[in-house]
Amino acid sequence: MLPGVGVFGTGSTARVLVPLLRGEGFEVRALCGRSEEEARSLAQELGIPFHTSQSDDVLLHPDVDLVCIYIPPPLTRQIAVKALGIGKNVVCEKAATAVDAFKMVTAARYYPQLLSIVGNALRFLPAFVAMRKLLTEGYVGELQVCDARVYGPSLLDQSYGWTCEELMGGGGLHTVGSALVDLLSHLVGTRAQKVHGLLRTFVRQNGAIRGIRRVTSDDFCFFQMLMGGTGSGSTARTGSVCCTVTLNFNMPGAFVHEVMVVGSEGRLIARGTELYGQRNGGDREELLLGDTGGAGPEVTGLPLPHLRGLGSMVTALKHAFQAQKERRSWVPGPIAMAATFEDGLYVQTVVEAVKRSSRSGEWESVEVMTQEPDPNQNLCEALQRNKV
Repeated sequence: MLPGVGVFGTGSTARVLVPLLRGEGFEVRALCGRSEEEARSLAQELGIPFHTSQSDDVLLHPDVDLVCIYIPPPLTRQIAVKALGIGKNVVCEKAATAVDAFKMVTAARYYPQLLSIVGNALRFLPAFVAMRKLLTEGYVGELQVCDARVYGPSLLDQSYGWTCEELMGGGGLHTVGSALVDLLSHLVGTRAQKVHGLLRTFVRQNGAIRGIRRVTSDDFCFFQMLMGGTGSGSTARTGSVCCTVTLNFNMPGAFVHEVMVVGSEGRLIARGTELYGQRNGGDREELLLGDTGGAGPEVTGLPLPHLRGLGSMVTALKHAFQAQKERRSWVPGPIAMAATFEDGLYVQTVVEAVKRSSRSGEWESVEVMTQEPDPNQNLCEALQRNKV
């Protein structure tokens, strides 16, 4: 039995998610927006029967058993943790900080019977599903290097908001880079041990953001990850894999999304939603998987890889719930590839290590927290960093 869904957010992801959910048979019962006006406008546009600006109204809605949280990062932890405590299954975006992510992990561990996943849709994109399978089968041999590039227009909103603030989770590293950190770790089968990065903010003001306002979030980012240790199964290896990621959001009208993995016997390249491969000795690349997705929603601010991946993730959610007699019951098999809250904590730890590296100019270790730190220590570090 498919659960009723409550959606948090009125941005581009929510606009795309609602028709995707309905297309798979889910009933979207409620919508929560930042303001009553935003919630009412989108609810009327999409035909959602209940709307509100109060999160508890959705969390306590009797017909909502699954909540999808796509809101600014600083608000994610509070709603996700509360939803699990009330007994709702949760699909959400990344948290704003590692501390927030740790609190989400703690809640998920306390309610293991409930679904709690981070909605990184790239894991579900067919091109990356096929890439991971081919890596496991040894298509490229011993994996050596991964390289990811995303170029596109500015990520800033039309008015000053969280996307402009580095401390609120804005910027290319947190918004896009975090998804690539998760994806590369998923493909390689192991996690980053050390990172080195460089972040820059080239556009600090524009026509809509001026005066005393300044953008602090990055619009250019380059970082390296040494994926240490040994993978599992057929991807086991003795040496470290070097991953490089380049993000540039100063290119209006352009969009490039490419992930390449290189090994001792060949390479695999995902360009957009298509997968290409070439073995050593071959004279050209071959198309291994084309874009087989449908047209999708007509209006979307989402890049095509994320849109296609989101559609595949919603399909997987349907398969996880539909055979169950209870609306809140699910089986893990169809969504086994999804990122867990533990994965979210690791990714946020990498993001914060890259930020430290950009300030220090040195390689930084990735050490996932095992207990919540003293909040006073975090305050002192923030004050020191901002030289207050």
